[in-house]
Amino acid sequence: MAFISKDWRSPGEAWVKTEEGWERKKVLECVGKRKRHSSEGSYDDSVVASAEEAGGMPPHCHITIRCTREIAGFNGLTEAVKRLDFRRSVRDRKRFHYICAFLLLVSNKGIASLPGSAQRQLLQMVEEVASHVNDSQQHPNVLRGLALKLDHIVNQENQKCWGKPLGSTYLWKEHMATIKRIQHVASQIEIKEPDPKVRPKLHELPEECVREIILCIADHRDLESAAQAWDTMAKLVSEQRIWRELTRFHFNQRQINTILDLDKFKQMGEIKDWKQIYHQLRRTYGVNEDYQFAEVLALCRSCCCLFWPSDGHPCIVDQSPDYKQRVEEAGGQLALAQPVPPAQFLKYFSL
Repeated sequence: MAFISKDWRSPGEAWVKTEEGWERKKVLECVGKRKRHSSEGSYDDSVVASAEEAGGMPPHCHITIRCTREIAGFNGLTEAVKRLDFRRSVRDRKRFHYICAFLLLVSNKGIASLPGSAQRQLLQMVEEVASHVNDSQQHPNVLRGLALKLDHIVNQENQKCWGKPLGSTYLWKEHMATIKRIQHVASQIEIKEPDPKVRPKLHELPEECVREIILCIADHRDLESAAQAWDTMAKLVSEQRIWRELTRFHFNQRQINTILDLDKFKQMGEIKDWKQIYHQLRRTYGVNEDYQFAEVLALCRSCCCLFWPSDGHPCIVDQSPDYKQRVEEAGGQLALAQPVPPAQFLKYFSL
């Protein structure tokens, strides 16, 4: 018998029809302005407002850290990616490398093992990366790496079931069309030379300015590449200050002192070879790859919420005035937000 009246078990979800299909309204509240269909079938840009217009709701996603008898939670990758607004974050220069590292990790683990909605969402993000690289003329090597990885995934999937990928035929046709568009953009990108009338050029800058640019580089491989590109840069990269600052950026004083206590470095006397010290530290302790990201997702330990530090999130500490007081009365301290690198982010979804 049909159940006509209101369902007393749950009020249900409010769904919105976007260009990408139906989506829950509570997910779109954390996403910027996106075009959707009205009930008559026409487009309406004003229905889903931006985060600022909707009351300042920044991108965030509550997750379950661990399951207990009282809390049995499941973290969905598709919903988290949408709530954290990964697709629009591709065009944010602070978040670009974080998103690309996340996409590369997911590709290495296998896109085909993900649900269909997650596959579609991730390929749309890679297509957004291709569009951004094409528009900005920056980071073409990142796009080519992702395109090669997708091509490798397609070749692997075609060998699984009589020359065809496992799963929905219609879904994979859609994926193949998206991958071909990405590969076409990657193959057509050509880095254009700047206008000759633009001044000043890099080689016209004084050494002090070029030195400050080099000091912002956090990867020794980029320093070595810069030294090969221009004689002035080679001269500056050979300075001890460059390698000393790079060493202090990646390693703490205890680690540096441990290496300096070795006999071969004690024999150097007061003048140290900081390039050699850096490479010795790198071989001993390794370099944290997370330093390559200008902005990393953070996890609020108070409310188990993932968010971008530059945007913040609606925290229980701010919403409940009594919470902070109860924690202090119990003798505890408010937990600080901890950074979440891409590999740790994927662990929340059993990937």
